[in-house]
Amino acid sequence: MKIAITGASGFIGSHIQKTFEDHVVINRDDNEDEILTKLKNVEVVINLAGASVVQKWSEEYKKTLLESRINTTEKLVNAINKSDVKQLISASAIGVYPNGKACDETCEETAEDFLAYMVKEWEDAANKCEKLTTILRFGLVLGADGGALGTVLPTFKLGLGGTIGNGDMMTSWIDIDDVMRICNHVIKNRLTGIFNAVSPTPLTNFAYTKAIGKILSRPTFFPIPIIIAKMLFGEGMIVLTGSKEIYPKALQKSGFEFQYPDIDSSLKHLLNK
Repeated sequence: MKIAITGASGFIGSHIQKTFEDHVVINRDDNEDEILTKLKNVEVVINLAGASVVQKWSEEYKKTLLESRINTTEKLVNAINKSDVKQLISASAIGVYPNGKACDETCEETAEDFLAYMVKEWEDAANKCEKLTTILRFGLVLGADGGALGTVLPTFKLGLGGTIGNGDMMTSWIDIDDVMRICNHVIKNRLTGIFNAVSPTPLTNFAYTKAIGKILSRPTFFPIPIIIAKMLFGEGMIVLTGSKEIYPKALQKSGFEFQYPDIDSSLKHLLNK
């Protein structure tokens, strides 16, 4: 089976390329005709395009966040609708859900911030696809070579890791290998609709931080004050400080079983402990 990938150079995209060897890469600046040419003999498109949200959000950068997701997805969908592609799997984010509330895919309430607005617009663009369409709402994706874990490992290994603020916010996460297994599961079973790509065991930022420190045998005494996060990321600090307690009810109902359902099993796997 041949697949096409957007956002192939990113953390998840690099793992997708290794998992699905028969693939073609669609670049953000490809026009519709170029995309159509690349979609020849492609069965599934995995759309991961989008500028990093872990940046300081100026008004200009917020435009970049929107355009890199929505414009790219609209162009991609237009090409898919003219092709023989059977399925679109499009990335999304759990940032659409409200803070401080346990949610699964049946939750109709949404947050009222820029991140939630962007996610809704992003998903609306993907849902204009006339083929089988799957939306994967990602939480923090953990991997030793990137993602939410890989970027902080050097700091933790130095014994300088710590919570964000008081660490009370809930963190919904997933092991990168389970992400690959979810993609295979969705394709194999031709699943459509919205699925939360998170483990079934969210935890507080405090528990997450302590788990990393424990497996590395390092102290975690250096919290990042909220005011510092605001200075570094501006409005974008909501990505780090938002409290998202999200559950993968739809995935589990579809028969998917997580290989790394809890943080200890994931960290042991990722860090070879």
